[in-house]
Amino acid sequence: MPKIVFLPHAELCPQGAALDANTGDTVLDVALKNGIAIEHACEKSCACTTCHVIVREGFYSLNESDELEDDMLDKAWGLEPESRLGCQARIADEDLVVEIPKYTVNMVSEGH
Repeated sequence: MPKIVFLPHAELCPQGAALDANTGDTVLDVALKNGIAIEHACEKSCACTTCHVIVREGFYSLNESDELEDDMLDKAWGLEPESRLGCQARIADEDLVVEIPKYTVNMVSEGH
């Protein structure tokens, strides 16, 4: 069973977290299921960038991003080569280390 280590984020998980995941789950679903309230304004439909994460370890084990995700990521704040949308990044068999960026392009939290 793969694990996801979420690095500390001042608001969403100040202590960080090490979570079990299932192959095929998305990074966003694992976070939400475990109380890490990553923003997802488009309800996981790949229509915004509020669930932008940076995969610090295990990036190449994820499913490949498609053109729609790549186009959306171009609009993300703080884009890096290992950036993914949490709603689209499906977990394989490798462990991941994920950073949640401090900011999103949303000015107001949706409060899910």
